[in-house]
Parts: sequence; structure tokens; C-alpha cells
Amino acid sequence: MEFINRIELAEIIYKRVNDEKVHLSKQFAESKEAIGYFFLDNLLPEEMAADLHKVFPKQDQMVLKKSIKEDKFVAVQMNLYNPVLEEIIYAFQDRRIVELIGEICQIKDPIPDEFLYAGGLSMMGNKQFLNPHLDNSHDKDRERWRVLNLLYYVTPNWKEEYGGNLELWPNGLQKKQITIHSKFNRLAVMVTHNKSLHSVSPVVYDGFRCCISNYYFSKTPVLATDKFHVTSFRARPEHKFTDILLKMDTFLRMNIRRIFKKGIKENPHVYKK
Repeated sequence: MEFINRIELAEIIYKRVNDEKVHLSKQFAESKEAIGYFFLDNLLPEEMAADLHKVFPKQDQMVLKKSIKEDKFVAVQMNLYNPVLEEIIYAFQDRRIVELIGEICQIKDPIPDEFLYAGGLSMMGNKQFLNPHLDNSHDKDRERWRVLNLLYYVTPNWKEEYGGNLELWPNGLQKKQITIHSKFNRLAVMVTHNKSLHSVSPVVYDGFRCCISNYYFSKTPVLATDKFHVTSFRARPEHKFTDILLKMDTFLRMNIRRIFKKGIKENPHVYKK
């Protein structure tokens, strides 16, 4: 693909989001009382988005994270991959885009994360999943609150029935979730706080759903009631025994973090430049 840098990509993204600002602000405001979100289709020119998919790393170039919590491939050491993938990630960190998305989502002074803590690239194939969870409340140094999750999907012709879709559970696991189709060339943005339970539905198709993700942080939490927490997993409603195990796991890890403020070991999901 023809190389395009983060400045050029940011120009395209900024214009597309800004052109839809009124609609996106309305979409977010209507969902704000639970888990605020918006999504925007056709973010980049179609050929450009398809080219990002073509250079996405393969399974053997990514890290497999597999447990009862999740089953997915991730990549964060961006200098190992086609440079345009690093450019698109950091295009979302352009100051104008950060401020614009913060304004749409009513977040004051959002801050992008140059270290891509838990961000970067992710890919999910047949039978892979991400169970319902709350994202870790802070950045890697536990100095800023995680406030926004940006997900940009780049798999052409990915149908909703294939799975791998973002799910929001604003009313808990006993009520029906909101499903946001991981549609090609769609940007989905959701707020993260102590109640923003979300998941990715199991993939039921012999192909890979590819995603480019960023988090924004802030010096203040989204909700006044927010408290520090580790990434906290639950199971899907039909898996009750797994849910008991996952709640125990969260309880143990929270108690460890009360003693070791930054954890026992460094989280490897960070871009080491």
C-alpha cells in the first residue's frame, strides 16, 4: 500500500468526525446515563481502510491471550509491523482529534496514551471471545483515569452474524446487551467507568475480525463515584460457574493491588519504544 503518515491520516479522521459532530454528540447524549457511546461508519476512504487490513499481522506475529477470561490475539510492539499500522494508531492521538472526541463525549481534557497500555492491535478468529469486563480504571503508572475506549474495525465484509461484535451491558448481565456490529471501516467509541461492563461476542466464522484500538485517559474520573479497580471479568449469563471463578479472581487481584500499588510484575501490554 502507498505509505501515508499520521498527520495525513489525522486530517482525514478529524474532518470525518467533525462533519458528523452534531449527530455523534446526539448519539452519545442519548446513551450517556448508562454507558455512553457512539459509532461512525466510513471513517477512512474504503481503499485505505482495506489496505490497513491487508498489512495486519498474522497469528504467528501476535501474542495469544487465552484463558477463561478471553481468547484473542494482540500486538502492541508496533515497530515490528508495517509502519502504517503505527501511523493509524497515533493518528487517533492527534491533539485535535482527542479534543474533538472528548467534546462529543463530554470528557474534559482527555489525554492520549503514547505507550498503548492495553491498546494497539487485536484480532479474533473462530471460537475466540472476550468475556464481559470492566477495563482497568487507570493507566500503567496508576496516575490517570481511563475514560474512553476507541475501536476501529478494518475487516472487509464482516457481517454481524459472524460475531466478534462489541457488546455493552448497561443494565447488568441479567438484561439484554446492546450490540455494536464490528463493521468494516467503523469507529466505535465508548466511555469507561466503574459501570461500563462490555464484552466481545464469540466469533462463529472461519475468518478474523481485526481491530485497531486506543484509550484516552484523564486526571479526573468520568463518574464522581469511580474507584480504582483492576480489569474485572465476569462470565456470560449462561456460564454461572465460570462467573464464580472470575469474581474470585478479581477479588484476589484487587487485594494484591492494595499491597502492591502497581502490581507484582510489569504489564507486558505496553509499547516499549
